[in-house]
Amino acid sequence: MKPDPLTLLLHRRSAGHGPIILMYHSIQGGDPVPAWRWAVSLKRFRAQLDWLAEAGYATPTVTELVREPARFGDRTAVITFDDGYGDNLAAWEELVRRGMKATWYVTTGYLGSMHPWGDDHPQGRMLAAEELRAMAASGMEIGSHTVTHPRLPELPDDMIRRELIQAKATLEEVLSRPVESFAYPFGAWDERCEAMVKAAGYTSACHTRAGWALRDNDPFRLRRLAVFNTDTLGRFVRKLAWASHDVSWRDVARYALSRIAPRM
Repeated sequence: MKPDPLTLLLHRRSAGHGPIILMYHSIQGGDPVPAWRWAVSLKRFRAQLDWLAEAGYATPTVTELVREPARFGDRTAVITFDDGYGDNLAAWEELVRRGMKATWYVTTGYLGSMHPWGDDHPQGRMLAAEELRAMAASGMEIGSHTVTHPRLPELPDDMIRRELIQAKATLEEVLSRPVESFAYPFGAWDERCEAMVKAAGYTSACHTRAGWALRDNDPFRLRRLAVFNTDTLGRFVRKLAWASHDVSWRDVARYALSRIAPRM
């Protein structure tokens, strides 16, 4: 399966911006378009991985990118997963099959148990400790997504510290290795939270603002592109080309007209 010719042309002409980070949540079997916006069907996920491989993308972990940013160029897509849903095991298997890596940001308060977030979220248990160990042993990175998934800017300092430090300590006990990367729940952050993430011993942090991963030249302000339930392969590739969520054909036409108008 390949995207349409115009999308491929846009992708070929996109260069010089550096790596991108992709953000997934749930990977579901069955219907090609899951009901939850933040879920992607396994069929589409496979197609996206196959296209990344065919296009020659490197897929390092977040920490690998942050440690050696000069090593990774435009054809770099860091794959991340938020929350730690049990259905991510299928995604892990697909990544291992293709020799790819990814980073999982895990909410530690619900390891191996049901999450408390309501029926609109995927049903089923979260990833368990033994599964995280197996994933890490296969080359995947396990990062922190706090203990209970709160909006950190709304909390007092002591509660933020507890969320950051306890999550890190739990994962390091489970994995018997350092945990360096962090992702802000809901993408909610401010300078106070950022300072506390640094003080807790993390070396990077992701939010949810779109754009090229290293655009802000700050490892604690890494940008990500969300992959949604309705993203066709064409939309997925246009996101890679523009580092934006605004990649409908109407957006493409509007951009083209903005480039042409000054010349008329």
